[in-house]
Parts: sequence; structure tokens; C-alpha cells
Amino acid sequence: MSFWGKIKAALMQFMSGRNGMDNLGLAALWGGLILSLLDTFFGTGLISLLGMALYIYAVFRLFSRNTAKRAEENRRYVTAVAGTKTRVRQFFLRIKNSRQYKYFKCPQCKVLIRLERGCGQKHLRCPKCHHEFDQKA
Repeated sequence: MSFWGKIKAALMQFMSGRNGMDNLGLAALWGGLILSLLDTFFGTGLISLLGMALYIYAVFRLFSRNTAKRAEENRRYVTAVAGTKTRVRQFFLRIKNSRQYKYFKCPQCKVLIRLERGCGQKHLRCPKCHHEFDQKA
């Protein structure tokens, strides 16, 4: 076995049963990096301290043996971020399509609905709550 093969085998043995890098740990690492970069511009020790705390949290998650708890934390983080990513993506899509479609909310359940511009007055049924109402596009 080569030198690098032995190093790889030793690392694999050390990391067996540990959490490893996941989305939340990676986000903490990037957050620490961004705060450290901000500290170079603003020079306050508090920002650097927060960045260091995020680094320590990322390393803690990386080497943690309580994989069930870390997996649950990561699942909650991924779920929260996925909803935010979807809302941001839909916001920019609405801006992009604002000339072709008119967006409005259902008066009862507030779900977002779109109509093609220039189609006139329409009688609509909400796809979520089935509330019927009129809307001009």
C-alpha cells in the first residue's frame, strides 16, 4: 500500500462512526469565513469572535459521534433553507414574467395565482381552497 493509501485508510478509520460534513456544517463553515472577511474590513473583534464560534461549531459537527442528533439538526436546516430558496426563486421568476403574467393572491387562502395579461375579466376557482371569485388581468 502506498503512503497516500495508508493516510486514506487511517482517515477512514478515524472518521468511521462520526457525522462528517453535511449541509449545516458547510453553512457554518461558510458563515465563519464570511464573518472573518467582514472583520478584516470593519475591524471589530465581535465579528471575528462570531466567525470563530461558527468555525468551532462546524468542527464539532464534523467530528460528532451522535449522528442521529446531527442528522435531525441537518434535516431541519435543509427543510428551512429549501423553503427560502423556493420563495427567492419564485420571486425572481415573477419579476422575469411580469410582462406576460399578472400575479395576485386568492382572497381567502392567500395562495399566489397568475393569469396571462390581456385576457380580460375571468371567473376563477382557487386550486387550493376552491374559493370562486372574479379577477381582471
